[in-house]
Amino acid sequence: MSTVPTPTPSSDDGLAWPRHFEARHGAGLDLGVALGGGGLFLVAWNIAYLYELAEHGIDLRSADRLVGTSAGSVMATGLAAGRLGRLHATVALLDRSPAFIGRLAPSGELHASQSRALDLFLTMADGEPETVRHIGHAALAASTPSAASMSRTIGAFLGVRRWPAANLYVTCMDTFTGERCVVTAAAKVGPARAVAASSAIPGVFSPQPIRDRRCMDGGVSWSGVHLDVVAGARKAVVLVLPPIIDAADGGLGSATDLKGEVDELQAAGTEVFLRSPESVDRTRLMDPAAVSEAFEMGHRQARDDVDELLAFLA
Repeated sequence: MSTVPTPTPSSDDGLAWPRHFEARHGAGLDLGVALGGGGLFLVAWNIAYLYELAEHGIDLRSADRLVGTSAGSVMATGLAAGRLGRLHATVALLDRSPAFIGRLAPSGELHASQSRALDLFLTMADGEPETVRHIGHAALAASTPSAASMSRTIGAFLGVRRWPAANLYVTCMDTFTGERCVVTAAAKVGPARAVAASSAIPGVFSPQPIRDRRCMDGGVSWSGVHLDVVAGARKAVVLVLPPIIDAADGGLGSATDLKGEVDELQAAGTEVFLRSPESVDRTRLMDPAAVSEAFEMGHRQARDDVDELLAFLA
């Protein structure tokens, strides 16, 4: 009886970056910014936090590297493109646009194939390639809305057609090989497609075509923020969901080992400014009703952090 071989990792397209802090991918950079995943809730929190900082003279757009994962890829792309004001105004009006929210956060009962893929993601026990591939295959088999429809929605939200800046790095996962991919300007991929891939929650959204790959949410990796991409930079600002205390809490990103990543980042010689929403209900990360709460929280926390962050960046 023949067996199905383990997929051979691809290395010829430059997209696959093995996750190793020892590689010091950010060596020589002065400042890296890493924005993590967390659904609509973290999109709203990130936008409010960064907008408030900009209002106080702290513009992180000029960082040497902007790394976005899942929800963070939305903000990283908008920040790199100088669309912070547009995104802020859009989120402020989201509660008046239920149809648009429905496209960003589909509601209703999932098909069985969708539930299988999503459950595998939410209960993943590690970030090994075999585990990622298992989730990826379920994501490919799930009866989800078309990949093109999600990309169009993301494009309409961002208002960005071309890759906005060389410092933008978007993470996603190859559904077939289980590799972590980092999409940059060199990939010649549209920003909406890259962000849609990074945000393609298994079972909720379709994996996206990234060159010859089909890629899904960057959080399907035991990381919600991929801090190794800035490891070795002199300083890093990290905005991400707080670490899970009890994995049974579930929710998107429940497999993230944030403390371990921050420790490894600091061991690589990078000074870290870490901020998370002060309170999070992980069962409501994709709940449109939680957007206004996240928005207000982001503004308030940023105002409180201005002096500390100015000192950190000096």
